Amino acid sequence: MKINIIGGGVSGLTAGCFLQMNGFETHIFEKHSIPGGLCTSWKKGDYTFDSCAHWILGSDKGSSFYKIWSEILDMKKIKFHNHDIRVEVGTKNHANKYGEKNFKLYTNLTQLENYMIDLAPEDAKAIKAFIKPMRVMQKFDLPPILDDLPFFQSMIRGIKMVRYLEFLYWFLKIKNYTNYTYAKKFKNAFLRESFELLYDGEEVNMMVLTMPLSVFDKKSAGYPIGGSMEFAKKIEQTYLKLGGTMHYKTPVKKIITEHGLAKGVLVRNDVTHLSDLTLSAADWHYTVFEALEGKFVDQHMLDLRDLKKFDVFYSVMQFSFGIGKDLSDFPHFSRIPLDEAIESPDGTKYTRFEVHIYNYDDTLAPKGKTAVTVSFYTTNRDFWIDARKNDRPKYRKAKEEFTNKIIELLDKRLGGIKEYIEVIDVATPATFQRYTGNWKGSTQGWLPGKNLLAKSPVGFKLPGLKNFYYSSHWNQPGGGLPIAIKTGRDVAKEICKEYKVKFKTISQTK
Repeated sequence: MKINIIGGGVSGLTAGCFLQMNGFETHIFEKHSIPGGLCTSWKKGDYTFDSCAHWILGSDKGSSFYKIWSEILDMKKIKFHNHDIRVEVGTKNHANKYGEKNFKLYTNLTQLENYMIDLAPEDAKAIKAFIKPMRVMQKFDLPPILDDLPFFQSMIRGIKMVRYLEFLYWFLKIKNYTNYTYAKKFKNAFLRESFELLYDGEEVNMMVLTMPLSVFDKKSAGYPIGGSMEFAKKIEQTYLKLGGTMHYKTPVKKIITEHGLAKGVLVRNDVTHLSDLTLSAADWHYTVFEALEGKFVDQHMLDLRDLKKFDVFYSVMQFSFGIGKDLSDFPHFSRIPLDEAIESPDGTKYTRFEVHIYNYDDTLAPKGKTAVTVSFYTTNRDFWIDARKNDRPKYRKAKEEFTNKIIELLDKRLGGIKEYIEVIDVATPATFQRYTGNWKGSTQGWLPGKNLLAKSPVGFKLPGLKNFYYSSHWNQPGGGLPIAIKTGRDVAKEICKEYKVKFKTISQTK
């Protein structure tokens, strides 16, 4: 049975791998010349700039995602770096008892707990309550439980559920907390402000913090040395070894349908590729409203398109710099307040500054030099997309003016680096949309907001269309690499089930 897969990102590659393992013939059609989609990095001069994998959930055995990754990659052969500090968050209004205005989010839970109690002994009870759920989460193989509702429900009725009562107790206790509501638990003003600023002042469900920290502590959320593109290429290599076929520089213009059946794809130069099944692992909006011309929708899909149920995840302005200087003494990742707010050409005002210094990966820059990125998140992405499309001079001028502002901020932050800047690269929401096709330049699909465990807005099927499947990070709010690989695996499993093929995997770890 032949399956055409649209999109060579992580979800498409993953689905292709698992389908090849189970005897299907797959072809991946990718508009770009490289694999990975949003899981990407690129070279400019002597520097490599990354825009994705700050950490891989399941880089080692401390996470159940390690099992999934190991089905398509030999994880033992991939070098990962585990950070001692996830991020340093700068405060503006309050300092700690040592006069410092930066909160260090340690990845070791014991170190984090001791650090916080040292700063705020009056909050020891609240701090221990913050750490406790993460310790509990480490005891359980969580994703298979949370992502498979029928199994979850059956466990409630079964004797096996007894083992999970401890987890359920803490899960139900914190599932509705956000960093804002948790901040109110602290008497210490420095801790309160730090927690409110963990996500650049946004209010985010605490599970976004507690789940990763429980894995960081077990050193199973490392950064892949070499960057995102090298990681994506390893998945592509597995796919090709399994017999899959990649079609690069082959954008899909249309999904061919006939009498409610998906029949294949129409690609550039009006070439037709027929297949028994079609799987889109491309952008959700493009798939439903462009490739399928909006013919297979219901009111729920229209509400998603009109942003009535979920918001689109933030788009990113990424400023990348190749700096001819050793910056190993600086924190690798920090969010700091600005003395004065700056305004983007798209109208967004920023009071904080996010700096990522890749001083832990010597493959990204020549010896003694450093790759640095500065990121700003925006919902005014249409300004950049429309300017690039309709007024290139305006687009270039806006990029240049904003870049000059960032250089001044970076020069102040890093103690005088302006004269050492060797390479500059700027990516806007228009850039991300152009290269990956993601709607509105979104970097992670739907924005989860406060309700991290909201019902998945997008399923594997579309109303009224047979022989078609959909799988990508748009399936689950929050998106990201864990969702991409999980949905790629799950859709392959679903196809096997429907066509009575016993689903099997081949572990790549020896």
